[in-house]
Amino acid sequence: MTSLPMLPAIMIDMAGSLVIIILSFLSLRYAWLLLRKQSENFLWGFLFYFCLTLFCFSVSRAVGHLIKQILLILDNREQWQVLAPYSGGFNTLLMISLAAVSIYYHKGIEGYRAIQRKAHSLKEANDQLEISADKLLQLNVDLEDMVERRTKKLSASEKKFRNFFINSKDMVYFCDSTNRLVNMNSAGLEMLGYSMEEEQELKLHDIFCNEEDLENYLETIVAVGFVEDLEVEFLRADGTVIYVLLSATAVFGENREFTGCEGIAKDLTRVRTMMEQLASSEKMASVGQMAAGVAHEINTPLGVILGYSQLMMDDFTPDSEEGQSLIVIERQAKACRKIVADLLKFSRQAESARENILINEVLSDVLAVTEHSLNMDHIHAHRDFSEDLPTVVGDTEKLRQVFVNFINNAHHAMEEEGGGDLFLSSHFEEESNRVVAIIRDTGHGIPEDVIAKIFDPFFTTKSVGKGTGLGLSVSYGIIQEHGGVIEVESPAHGKEGELQGTAFYVKLPVLSGEPVSVNKK
Repeated sequence: MTSLPMLPAIMIDMAGSLVIIILSFLSLRYAWLLLRKQSENFLWGFLFYFCLTLFCFSVSRAVGHLIKQILLILDNREQWQVLAPYSGGFNTLLMISLAAVSIYYHKGIEGYRAIQRKAHSLKEANDQLEISADKLLQLNVDLEDMVERRTKKLSASEKKFRNFFINSKDMVYFCDSTNRLVNMNSAGLEMLGYSMEEEQELKLHDIFCNEEDLENYLETIVAVGFVEDLEVEFLRADGTVIYVLLSATAVFGENREFTGCEGIAKDLTRVRTMMEQLASSEKMASVGQMAAGVAHEINTPLGVILGYSQLMMDDFTPDSEEGQSLIVIERQAKACRKIVADLLKFSRQAESARENILINEVLSDVLAVTEHSLNMDHIHAHRDFSEDLPTVVGDTEKLRQVFVNFINNAHHAMEEEGGGDLFLSSHFEEESNRVVAIIRDTGHGIPEDVIAKIFDPFFTTKSVGKGTGLGLSVSYGIIQEHGGVIEVESPAHGKEGELQGTAFYVKLPVLSGEPVSVNKK
């Protein structure tokens, strides 16, 4: 074994053993570094244990070869023969361990791949969850923005409705299925004359004047779902009646059951009064034209009858039968001539002067003339004139005639009651720039079915022989000629809020320039 030809082989074997030890150490170190870097990586763990087994096997194998070559060089073959079985057995055990590690490598790889697939699947699921979470987060943000925008719109809409409900000049109301008024705006309460405290106790039955109108309203709104432009009469808290234009919509629940209604009512009382006055004005204009023609036609024959009757009275004594008949003819002819004169006044065929007038002076003059006869019938006159009233332009005599007519009518109404109080007042109405004179009595008032006819020519409620029915018609024409209006209220509101008698309101425009003379044909 010490011969020279074997020496290279021995040196190469020993060098190879050293190289195996170095390389196995380096591989073990590299596997250890990988394992430290990614301790959770299954492959690096398996590779580390594989390199550790391979390192042990390589070191054992290389050390065995080195010991063998050293003992052979030292010619200790017997000693190697003793160690060789132990070295071979140890190497065999290490070889079996390395084979076992190699065999389970595939199983480990399959398990690792299964784990990797599962982890990848979980990662994809996690990615999908993250995407879904992002989408859900974005949807939540969009939903919050949408809710905020919708809330702003609802708030703006609610604000508009609230402003409409509060500021509307018409009645806006809501009622439930029992016809109880659950809510009403201030304009509606003011229109009906109720307070906020009384609102909760109100029902539709309390404000509808006619039961038939209420039944028609309820039947229509339940059957059709709405009512539109329904003209009805409402009853105020003080008992007066107002005319309204009503529109309402039914409110139904989820099962189409009737739960109430909501509506708007517009006060048409002033409009209706104006329309009636306009119709009366047009009617009186036509009657005036006719009256003028009739007056001219019969005025001449009446003058002839009156003249001849007066001539014939000179031929008979007043005590004779013929004289008495002539007296009757004269009296009746004069009565007819007065009617003709009233017709001419009504048709405004007489001349009218224009001058500056203080309405308080006209009222005082009229009252001075009529107060004595009023006192005789226990009628007490009360004055309430505003000072420093603006000047109006008109015909003093004709305006006196108007106020005398009103006072005479009040006198007649209170005479039947055995006396009363007559109130004369005046004030300035800034919104219309007119002076207002008011004549109010405490008489029996004017029936509702009559009040629309009082300005009609020849209409009178007095007994035969006590009136021609032209007084108010003439008064109406005179005030129209002056550019004013006449309004009537019956029953009238007194100072203490009581309802009694009749009030006439004469409203005349104030002087806007220099007065001019106007001759009416």
